[in-house]
Amino acid sequence: MSGSNGDIEVTTGSLHHRVSAYSGDRHSDSFQPKDNVYEEKHIGSPSSIKEHGEPKLKRRLKGRQMGMIAIGGTIGTGLFIGSGTTLATAGPAGSLVAYLVIGSMVFFVCTSLGEMSTFIPTPDPFNHFAARFMDPALGFAFGWNYWCSWMLTVASELVACGIIVQYWLPHINGIVWSLIALVIMFLLNAISVRGYGEAEFWMSSLKVLTVFVFIIVGILTVTGVTGGDFIGGRNWHVEGAPFKDHIVGILKACIVAAFSFQGTEIVGVTVGESANPRRDVPRAIKSVFWRILFFYISSILIIGLVIPNNNKNLVEAGGVGDVGISPFTMVFELAGASWAAHIMNAVVLITVLSAGNSGLYACTRVMWVLAKEGKAPKILRKVTKHGVPIWALTFTAFWSTVIFCVSLAGNQDVYVFLINLSGLSGIGFWIGIGLCHWRFRRAYVAQGYDVKDLPYRAAFFPFGPIYALVLLVIIIIGQGYGTIWPKFDALGFVSTYLALPLFLIFWLTWKYTKKTKWVNTLDIDLTTGTLLEMEQNGEIDVYPPEGPWTIKKYFRWMQRKPTTE
Repeated sequence: MSGSNGDIEVTTGSLHHRVSAYSGDRHSDSFQPKDNVYEEKHIGSPSSIKEHGEPKLKRRLKGRQMGMIAIGGTIGTGLFIGSGTTLATAGPAGSLVAYLVIGSMVFFVCTSLGEMSTFIPTPDPFNHFAARFMDPALGFAFGWNYWCSWMLTVASELVACGIIVQYWLPHINGIVWSLIALVIMFLLNAISVRGYGEAEFWMSSLKVLTVFVFIIVGILTVTGVTGGDFIGGRNWHVEGAPFKDHIVGILKACIVAAFSFQGTEIVGVTVGESANPRRDVPRAIKSVFWRILFFYISSILIIGLVIPNNNKNLVEAGGVGDVGISPFTMVFELAGASWAAHIMNAVVLITVLSAGNSGLYACTRVMWVLAKEGKAPKILRKVTKHGVPIWALTFTAFWSTVIFCVSLAGNQDVYVFLINLSGLSGIGFWIGIGLCHWRFRRAYVAQGYDVKDLPYRAAFFPFGPIYALVLLVIIIIGQGYGTIWPKFDALGFVSTYLALPLFLIFWLTWKYTKKTKWVNTLDIDLTTGTLLEMEQNGEIDVYPPEGPWTIKKYFRWMQRKPTTE
């Protein structure tokens, strides 16, 4: 494989084909890129992000780090503390069904994101793909909403850190521990992307180990090996089991489960700094399904077998301050571990630090891309020699601290508004991913490409995105159910759906001021900033294929040509 002046010459047996990085050589005349509306509008073309001579992000995230970051996005306080709520709401079988349904939905969201992110590796997929495949104004709205959502999440994690440490040291003000946590998160992100990746690797490893030990201890407890009675399926026959409130209970549990999975999409942000996107992104995405199946489904099954669904502690445990009565703690204590509450408190502390660390990372990259595209102040484009967008990081940390201070001022109504904004925005991003994937596939096929040539192809298209979109709409509607029935709660309703009007404000403001238009399917840019182009230009190393069959598939993809009519 050789070439010059941006060309790559590929020879395989009797096949001989020259591929140009920027010209239309690999397209027939009818499929040469039209005037690039995408670049003219400055709405996220990767080439506009990588200006000559400017420091840029470093592709230093390794495969093992990306794999653990994917795990870190699925295991959090929603599992360790909030999982008992689903058991109390839907019963042991109902909660299993809820997590299976939502887990499958999250899998399809991740595969949709994985297909697009592998084809076009960008550090801000939410803004970038929405702007590129639908409307630049939608990209602006998704980008800023994503930043706001995670900035608020970082603030809430700072509050949680103070509460968790006070479990051990109640006489020291929690603000002290919150500020220490902020400094730790900031430094981990300021050093380099490798520092963030390594920290996430070890924090996620601890969470995985905790769940693994929990499952083993749970099995031993159910079978009576730990010294107690043989439990078996006894708790599936108590009042309310196995399906509590039938379909209504399952729907309520689905809503709780959906919010537990938020953060899974962060693996899509890390693509912009992956050393080998072609290999590592598909690996991380594919493994999401098995992680969901093993960690969540197994844990919910154990909890449902060990703890009866009418246990009052399941309802009361909802926040990080309730670690003493979390389902994980209760199972460990039934197994004879009197120190379980302290261990779980430490695990939850690590989990909260991990969530805040990831949130700060995601916010920084999204804000950096927005600044590069003219959608945020230019000063935020500054990148250190280690590839860290330092001013974007500082900007995010500053606003997270401001929101944290608001929560300390005693105005809890304002704080609840902000947290609800963060939660519903997360569901909105998943909807955006599904819509972008639908548009991407339509454009890819309409412009004559063969989906078999994609570096990673999402399974069960178009069923996957449609299935996910339908469920997500149901979740958004169901989220406000409790504010409408049996009695209308105006404050609760506005608080729950505050994210929707804010998204519309972002979208319509940018659309009106910039006069943006919906991008036609045939005008969608599928050549600029792709993985193939980056490999041809030397921006990403072309790693050797793994095995003979992969070599054939790799060269076939490098030589692909659109079919002509």
